[in-house]
Amino acid sequence: MGNARSLQKIRERVVGCRECPRLVRWREQVARERTKRFSDCAYWGKPVPGFGDPKARLLTIGLAPAAHGGNRTGRMFTGDRSGDWLFRTLHKFRFSNKPTSVHREDGLILKDCYITAAIRCAPPENKPLPSEVRNCRPYLLQELEMLKNVRVIVGLGKVAFDAAVSSFHQLQWDTLKKKPKFRHGAEYRMNNGMTLIGSYHPSQQNTFTGRLTETMFDGIFRRARQLIRVY
Repeated sequence: MGNARSLQKIRERVVGCRECPRLVRWREQVARERTKRFSDCAYWGKPVPGFGDPKARLLTIGLAPAAHGGNRTGRMFTGDRSGDWLFRTLHKFRFSNKPTSVHREDGLILKDCYITAAIRCAPPENKPLPSEVRNCRPYLLQELEMLKNVRVIVGLGKVAFDAAVSSFHQLQWDTLKKKPKFRHGAEYRMNNGMTLIGSYHPSQQNTFTGRLTETMFDGIFRRARQLIRVY
């Protein structure tokens, strides 16, 4: 219960954050103006905290909430096409009780998995500034320290992967002579026993073009499940 309470405190700090003026303006503008297909929805319009199982052995790190996904629903990867891919795969490998996630009260439960992001606010054009990534870093560091059972981390996209690498370095969890390079399927073992796996982000830019296929994405979480069984 201690970890659960600590994670809840982190989530509360995340939701109240106004550290990055550009992101604050954008997330609130999107929530006011909305988009036509969600014009009747009440948008969250605040930073989106991580969520999941406090005892998780799998940590999945995304880029940021989508403007009309997490920024609308208030839950990471919920209500957008990227989430459709992620939750289908998590369910397939028994990391969630459902293959879909549409809103915060839909009954989704993550099992042995926690989801967070490098950036907690929706950035314009999905492109956070380096300073904004740094401003959000303390929340990821705190989550990593609180999620004491994590053994495998999946970084979805280069920004998330690099955020994980930088966090490991700050926490002195890595002894690698060279900085890990992002690629789909890249795998690095840290000196604390954790394994970092890189994956292309399940964004439409990748899934519509065929750069990321379901088979490729499934392979990442199949490997995560295999590694967890080994520990």
